[in-house]
Amino acid sequence: MKKTSPFHPASPANPVRPVLVIASIIAALVVPVLAQRQNAPPEPTGPNVQGAATSPVGAGGVNTGRGRGPAVPQGPAPKLSDGRPDFSGVWQGGGPVGDLAQGIPKGEEIPLNEAGKKLMASRQSGDDPEANCLPTGVPRTAPYPWRMLQTPTHIFILFEGNIHSYRQIFVDGRKHPDDPDPTWYGHSIGHYEGQTLVVDTIGFNDKFWFDFRGHPHSEKLHTLERYTRTNLGTVVVETTITDPTYYTKPFTIKFTARLRPGEELMEYICQENEQDARHIKGPAGTP
Repeated sequence: MKKTSPFHPASPANPVRPVLVIASIIAALVVPVLAQRQNAPPEPTGPNVQGAATSPVGAGGVNTGRGRGPAVPQGPAPKLSDGRPDFSGVWQGGGPVGDLAQGIPKGEEIPLNEAGKKLMASRQSGDDPEANCLPTGVPRTAPYPWRMLQTPTHIFILFEGNIHSYRQIFVDGRKHPDDPDPTWYGHSIGHYEGQTLVVDTIGFNDKFWFDFRGHPHSEKLHTLERYTRTNLGTVVVETTITDPTYYTKPFTIKFTARLRPGEELMEYICQENEQDARHIKGPAGTP
């Protein structure tokens, strides 16, 4: 019998979230996205919501049609015993899923150069590594929860989605290696600036996409992420992307993660009984 996460539509013990439908084959494909969790926080609405995301919270540019659920926990942002920000808990969102452009300021555009536009236009949705159970890379997120674990020397981000993978961030003062081996999550070093965690990453491979639309990157990609817990229930993630191979200049995106109190990460093995990828057809694009 196939084991399933409660986020998978085949799980008999949980309600099923609305599915993401690939636009080019609406009648033929459904992609498992998010099963309703009873404690899912609401999406913020209105222009005055503190730390409001530039895209649907938890969706990263994909409208999941989620129910409202309880309010986002209120209160001041907690701190560790040494005064540093405490990012503990299970979180949802914080990065692009459907469209990287959802995270840039209104009126601006992603500064693709001609090589980037050409590569992006050539991509087919079925070739999306994330759709084939491979890691999302940075800054893309899967539409599943994640948890951050902090130690004096390392920070780990644990992902429920896809292959149950993790990121490792060194906060022990080390530098980047001179010639890092290209990997899906790169080589990350971090430090704290007040109540913000700053993560500098290089050494990426060129395999992952930034989103469903297929925004590209090369092994020259350099990301600078800033994680700020603005209150008890909110983490704002700002990422500056630099990649001269496909972009004319650095640019910054901003997404918001929401706390999911009382929840734990579930086991979700994307490859187990995977039957969706072969049905994904047509040009890359948002569902």
